Amino acid sequence: MISLEDAMKEWEPVIGLECHIELTSLDSKMFCSCKNEHGDAPNTNVCPVCLGMPGALPSPNKEAIKDIVLTGLATNCDIEKHTMFYRKGYMYPDMAKNFQITQGPKAFCMRGHLDLTIDAPAANERVDIPEAQGKDGSYTTHIGIHLIHLEEDAAKMVHVGGREGRIEGATHSIIDYNRAGTPLMELVTEPEMHTPEEARRFMEKLREIVLALGISDCSMENGSMRADGNVSLRRRGTEKLGTKTELKNINSFKNLHDGLAFEIRRQAEILNEGATVLQETRHYDPSTKHTIPMRTKETAADYRMFPDPDLAPFDLSDEFIDEVRAMLPELPDQKAERYQKDWGLSSYDARNLVKDPTITAFFEACMKQKDAQKLVKPLANLLINDVAQLGNEVEDFTLGEGPLTPERAVSLVGMVDAQDISTKQMYEVLKFIVDEDKDPATIVKEHGMKQVSDTSALGAVVDKVIADNPDKVAAYKGGKTGLLGFFMGQCMKALKGQGNPRALNELLRQKLQ
Repeated sequence: MISLEDAMKEWEPVIGLECHIELTSLDSKMFCSCKNEHGDAPNTNVCPVCLGMPGALPSPNKEAIKDIVLTGLATNCDIEKHTMFYRKGYMYPDMAKNFQITQGPKAFCMRGHLDLTIDAPAANERVDIPEAQGKDGSYTTHIGIHLIHLEEDAAKMVHVGGREGRIEGATHSIIDYNRAGTPLMELVTEPEMHTPEEARRFMEKLREIVLALGISDCSMENGSMRADGNVSLRRRGTEKLGTKTELKNINSFKNLHDGLAFEIRRQAEILNEGATVLQETRHYDPSTKHTIPMRTKETAADYRMFPDPDLAPFDLSDEFIDEVRAMLPELPDQKAERYQKDWGLSSYDARNLVKDPTITAFFEACMKQKDAQKLVKPLANLLINDVAQLGNEVEDFTLGEGPLTPERAVSLVGMVDAQDISTKQMYEVLKFIVDEDKDPATIVKEHGMKQVSDTSALGAVVDKVIADNPDKVAAYKGGKTGLLGFFMGQCMKALKGQGNPRALNELLRQKLQ
């Protein structure tokens, strides 16, 4: 198959997203009082309303409306004061009443935007880099938000007999109606993204904002955040949109990127052969990294939408909107800007520290500790790199809970700064903190990990290594300066890994001269 790079030379992808986020922080469902909870026994959190029984009347969840207005304000949307709910024809078994209560062309939140920063080397996907390009190869792009509306989620279909619970190859499906009626927020972007990486970054940024608002856990694994990706191709230099396909229910950032990348390549091959792309809904299978057709894409007329006769129109007052506006916390972009201004962090470090509220809270707690101001960069590195690695390796590790406290984190990076331990040893000490629940200084002492920095002690080791390897010394002086690594290795071996690398390097260079 054609490569993504070759596909995008001649054809310009046009991508729009439909992002679905369940409002998991709410206690009850969107139109009934059933418990809004993941993980309960199937079909236990149900009632006549969410099962679509005849005569059952819906009642809207006021807290859900607050949450969507809060999201709209956080994503630069206009808040529409007059809106209503519609019935959308939905002939699938995961919606018992055969229609979904949703909003029509006018939603609670309209005409918003997010600005995305795409880092190098991912920026290389973009053939026509926007003018707002950084010196590091990154660029910033402006993505419009068409609307954000509220609706009820469908039930969960569990496919049996297929591969990894997927519909492909399944022999039958069973339905859990616990999810039916869950408050679901849908954000629809304008078709203004042009690479898979931009789509991935949009989803990541949206997740960061929603987590900061505290209205959803945004668990892609559990399905409380997912996306549909719409993509079409047009010949570069033209304006007319091509025929789009929709990738349905993507549940990870990687799958969103890879699914769109495959679909761009597939459509490019079809167009290069002079054939026509069909408008259809497709499923991305991450095990084969291919998309497969699910059904011919519906049009708006197929949904037969009309105002729901059981729900009165909404009129949001200025007082209500102002009340919600007062609930807005400091958003991730604002935090990142403050971190750069107040603490001199790079844009990259600041943006990575605000991705998750848990990391943000821990970092800010660290910065309240004594001497933390002069350790801000190593603290950022500890959280972005070492703690993230620890989370992947240690199953029960949760930042902010357990032995790793802000005090211990500051003490740990302080020991590296004082050259008591090396950067490499820092991760070992970090693991010991979690395993043994002790302070870094105690761990270093008990495990004999303190770095040797005394120049007389180091000098003796350097002299012996040089004396034991005259042939290597001659080669080094003859121009093979790469042998410095060999001498460093021999010295560290003699010091059992506890030599100060910086001091050793300086001594070796001096003595080998």
